[in-house]
Amino acid sequence: MSDVGDHGVGLFSPSLALVRRGMLDLINRLHNTGVQTDIDLPQIAVIGQQSAGKSSLIESISGITLPRAAGTCTRCPTECRLAHSVAPWKCLVELRFITDKNGQTLGQPRTESFGDPIVDKSEVEDRIRRAQLAILNPSKPRRTFLEDGEDESTEVSFSTNYISLQISGPEIADLSFVDLPGLIASVSSRGGNERDIAMVESLVSSYICKPSCVILLTIACETDFENQGAHNLAKKHDPEGKRTIGVLTKPDRIPRGDEESWLPLIRNEQETLKNNWYCVKQPSSQDLKQGMTWEEARAREHEFFSLTPPWSELDPMYQKYLRTSNLVDRLSSILSELISKRLPQIQIELENTIQKTRSALHQLPKPPSSDPVGEVAGLLHVFIGELDRALEGVPHNEGLLQVIRPAQERFRREIRRTAPDFRPFQQSKSTMSESFADPTFLSTEDVYDTFAGKEPEVASPPIFINRVMDRALMSRTRELPGYYPFAVQKSFIREFTAQWAAPAQVLCRVVHSALSQHVKALIAQQFSQFGQGGLERNVTILVQDCMNQRAEAAQALIAKFVALENDGPLTLNEHYLSDYQAKFLAYYRGARERQQNPVLAQAIAAFKPSDHPKIDRHGIAIQPTGIAQVLSTLASIGLNGIHAEDLVKLLPPDQMDPALNIMADVRAYFQVAYKRIADNVPAAIDHELVRGVGRELLPMLYSGLGINGPDGLRICRELAQESPNIAGKREELVKKLERLETASRELMRVGL
Repeated sequence: MSDVGDHGVGLFSPSLALVRRGMLDLINRLHNTGVQTDIDLPQIAVIGQQSAGKSSLIESISGITLPRAAGTCTRCPTECRLAHSVAPWKCLVELRFITDKNGQTLGQPRTESFGDPIVDKSEVEDRIRRAQLAILNPSKPRRTFLEDGEDESTEVSFSTNYISLQISGPEIADLSFVDLPGLIASVSSRGGNERDIAMVESLVSSYICKPSCVILLTIACETDFENQGAHNLAKKHDPEGKRTIGVLTKPDRIPRGDEESWLPLIRNEQETLKNNWYCVKQPSSQDLKQGMTWEEARAREHEFFSLTPPWSELDPMYQKYLRTSNLVDRLSSILSELISKRLPQIQIELENTIQKTRSALHQLPKPPSSDPVGEVAGLLHVFIGELDRALEGVPHNEGLLQVIRPAQERFRREIRRTAPDFRPFQQSKSTMSESFADPTFLSTEDVYDTFAGKEPEVASPPIFINRVMDRALMSRTRELPGYYPFAVQKSFIREFTAQWAAPAQVLCRVVHSALSQHVKALIAQQFSQFGQGGLERNVTILVQDCMNQRAEAAQALIAKFVALENDGPLTLNEHYLSDYQAKFLAYYRGARERQQNPVLAQAIAAFKPSDHPKIDRHGIAIQPTGIAQVLSTLASIGLNGIHAEDLVKLLPPDQMDPALNIMADVRAYFQVAYKRIADNVPAAIDHELVRGVGRELLPMLYSGLGINGPDGLRICRELAQESPNIAGKREELVKKLERLETASRELMRVGL
């Protein structure tokens, strides 16, 4: 098409306000940043059925000529980015790829220049045709389509990848719009199939579903309105018709006598749209080939609507909806108003999206370092530091020591429950059912009565005095009468020490399990975001090996402690043992005496010595009675210093006294040994397993990973190699952030 007479073509107008032009220019610059993939930017999308006159409408707006051929002309989106410039007219053609050659969506759209900038408008049509062929043949080199004699065949019918035209010049507006492939009416349509129908509809929907998209709905008057599905699609995404502008094309092809059926649309009486319906008449392909200028085309359009009924007979109020110039003016106004309304929202959306993108980047693992050995070593030392802190103990209810403490408490209770339950009574039905309270002197040193609000279970069955005596008699060899071998005490001691191995090993396994879970979580925290997980897997294996070795060492030490107890009784804490022997002997003997001589026992218990004799009301001393009388009588015959508790010694000797001594010996030794094992086993586990892991893990990690060996650099480089998914995500977020920040700077330039 000739350049002559093209003044005023398109949305550019000398009367356009500077503020409006500034906003249009800003939106165009925002489109140039690519931020429309992240933010909904105002845009015009031209949709319609195949051959509905869309391309002609685009040509009227942009002032360029698009490829025309029989059947489907537009097989991929053609995006026009218009920029006003004082420099000579220029058009840059680019290919924008959002999918690869296999149709898989790219993480980041790719842009390729397609040839040198065009300075002659007559070359645009051929360049666009070649660019479309390059899009539709994704497996072929792009440069082949810039050369003469290219193959017209295509690998795909339609594509979501698109052509981008960046047009600038003195007569160009600052605007972006896109010409979308025409909707295919049915499979029977030329070139149509089910896949193509769905693809084109999905592609068109992806544009017009955005709230800031102005929909230019083209309807060809040569076809029945009801048969053009583009209107239904527009109504689906803009049900209230607030952002749709209807455009009737090809009014000169309406069958004679049917013109009146289209007038209700122009009067907005049918299929009402907020911005109304328009009717335009564009030059035919033959007119363009013969060199018709845009000035001549507009003149013929004006003549058609001025002289051709019923268009010429419309009321003046509806005449403004006829002709391309009126459509362009209204379109410019609508788009400007939309831009003005959206700009403040765009600023907010940009800032929110920037913050979310930065947060997403921050949540990703750090990119691989140029010093992989140092990075891996640093991670290991940080991990060991955190592990040491956990092993030493942290003031937190979920700390490792806090987690294993209940298991230690259960172990102590299990050992305490093995205490021999001696009863200083003859076994009988009544004594079997009677309870026997623990001595009060244990309450101040053994906290074993409750745990988690529950009474402890008694593990040891009662051992009555007759059983003890029977065993003592059966154990005598060459001892003198009244003497019994120490083997009796040893046999009872061996019975409770033999029960200590099982709970000790259970404690070790429980601590090992808790430690494994704690360390596993710490490993995930420190290494899960590093590389492709190789370091985390290797560290996990090595740490598990280390913990297993330390657990075996702890179990071996526990076995030694238990074996020492099983070897026989031994203690150098003679005072402690003697004190307990005296206390338990008195406790057992007193209980037996209360059963054997209850009257005397109650009298002794009730007796309260007095330093002064009781006096009656006449001042005469009252003679003592009961225990006081006995003590007074004994004192009168010279036995002074006798106490009430000593009276039991006047009773005949108890034949069970040897058994009472054995019971006191065994029970006293249990107190010594139980406290020893209750401390030694947890201490062994802590030393060999818990703290042992902390002592030996770092050198084991260095050795096992091989980072200090001759292949250390290669190993660390492989471990630090980033996952393709993470790398792709980071690249996508970095590019997105660049787009967003560039767009934000563009807004800052205009003070938004």
